[in-house]
Amino acid sequence: MNNARGPVFGRRSILAAGLAAGGGLGLPLFSPLAARAADYPPLGTYPAGVSGDSCFIGLTPPLTGAYSADGKDHSLGYQLAIAQINAGGDIPSQWGLKGKGVLGKTIRYKIADSQLKPNVAVQAQTQFIEQDKAIMISGCVSSATAIALEELAQRMKVINMVGCSGSNDTTGKDCRRYGFRSQPSAYMACHALGPVIGKALGANRKVAYLVPNYTYGFSVFDSFVDATKPFGWTTASKQVVPVGAADYSSALINIANSDADVFCNIAFGNDSVASCKQADQFGVLKKMKLVVPNISSFQAQELGAKIMGGVYGTFDFWWTLEDTYPLAKDFVESFYAANKYRPSWGAHIAYMQTYVWALAVERAGTFYPVEVIKALEASQSNPFDSTLGKVWYRAEDHQMIRPVPVVQGKTPSEMKSSDDFFTVVETVPGEQVINPVSDLMGCKLGSYT
Repeated sequence: MNNARGPVFGRRSILAAGLAAGGGLGLPLFSPLAARAADYPPLGTYPAGVSGDSCFIGLTPPLTGAYSADGKDHSLGYQLAIAQINAGGDIPSQWGLKGKGVLGKTIRYKIADSQLKPNVAVQAQTQFIEQDKAIMISGCVSSATAIALEELAQRMKVINMVGCSGSNDTTGKDCRRYGFRSQPSAYMACHALGPVIGKALGANRKVAYLVPNYTYGFSVFDSFVDATKPFGWTTASKQVVPVGAADYSSALINIANSDADVFCNIAFGNDSVASCKQADQFGVLKKMKLVVPNISSFQAQELGAKIMGGVYGTFDFWWTLEDTYPLAKDFVESFYAANKYRPSWGAHIAYMQTYVWALAVERAGTFYPVEVIKALEASQSNPFDSTLGKVWYRAEDHQMIRPVPVVQGKTPSEMKSSDDFFTVVETVPGEQVINPVSDLMGCKLGSYT
C-alpha cells in the first residue's frame, strides 16, 4: 500500500531515535526508588535497563510489506506518546502521570522494520533486549508476529505491550504472562458486530468468506460464524488465500458463483484493498453486501467511499470518538498537529499501550517487571483513564476490556470532510462481548519469574 503520510524510514533498517522530545531528569543517587530497587533480584533487563537516567523500549512495526501503511501509522503513535510522556505537561497529567518521563526517567527507543515477518521481529527485539536493555517491547500489525513476540517476552522476562493483533490466540492458547493486548480480540469484534449486522441486513443470510491463511484469518472466521449463527446466517463459501497474494481471481470466481448474500472479507491491509478492488471488478459487490469485520487503517482512503459506503465493520478506534472521550480529543488533535492527518487505529493502539504501560510502572513504583505485571492485572478494581474512557486488563488472560466501535462506511454524499469515511453506529461495552472466564480459549499465562 502506498502511504506517504508518515516519515521516511530506511528499508529493513533499525532506526535510532535517541532521546525523544523534552527529556526527563535522572533520579537522585539515594532516591526511594533507587533504594527500593535493591529489594528485587535481577530479572530480564532489570535493573540494568533502568540504572541510569533513562529507559529503553524496542519497537517493531512493519514498515514494508502488505501491512506497511498500518505499520507506519502505528510507529507515529508510539513516537507521539513517547514525546508527550518525556515532555510532561497537561496531556500526560490527565492520563495520571507525574512529571516528565516515567518515574523520572526519559524514554529512549529504536524502531526496526519487521517486514511483516515474525522471525525478523524476534531478531530485532532480541537485539534491543540484549544490547539496548529494553525494559519493554511493542510493535506489530500481525497476530503471527504478536504471538512470536509474546513468546520472546516470556522467555526474556521483558513486558510486551502487544501492538495490532486480532487473533483470539494472542490472549487465548498463545497467551503469555508478559504479554498484554489492548485491541479487541476477534471474538470481541465479531460479537460486537454480529447483532448490528443481523438487525441491519436481516436473518438467514448466506455468507461467502475470503480468509487469510494464518491465525488471524481463522480466528475471525470462526468468531464471525459464531456471532451470526443466532441470526440464521450460514456459510456459502470459504476461500482461504495466502497473505500478500496479488491475484484473487480464482477465489473470487468461487465467491461470485456461491449464491451468497454477503461477502465477508477478512483479508487485511494491502490484501484487503486489492481483493476488494478485484471483487468490485468481478461484480461481487453488486451481488452481495460487503462486510469487513476488522477494517484496515487506510482501507477507506485507498478504496474510496464508492466501495466502502454502507460497509459494516469494526475498528479499535475511529477519530470521531474525540467527541465522546476527552483524552481521545487530545490524541487526535496532537497527532494531527504533528502529522497533518487524523490518526488511524494503528496509531491509537501504539499511543494507548505506551501510556498504559507508563501508568502501570508509576502505579507499581518500580520498573521491576513482576510488579508492573501485577499492577496491570489489578486494573479491574482501578481502571485506567484512556482515549476510550475507563479500561482495564482481565487478569486471567491479559485481554483489555474496552469499548468496541462498530462502524458503517459513509457514501460520498454523506461525507462532511475528506477523512469523514465512517459513522460509529454503536460503541459496545467490552464487558458485553468478551469471551467468558469459563472459556479462556486455552490460555495459561505461565510464571512471573
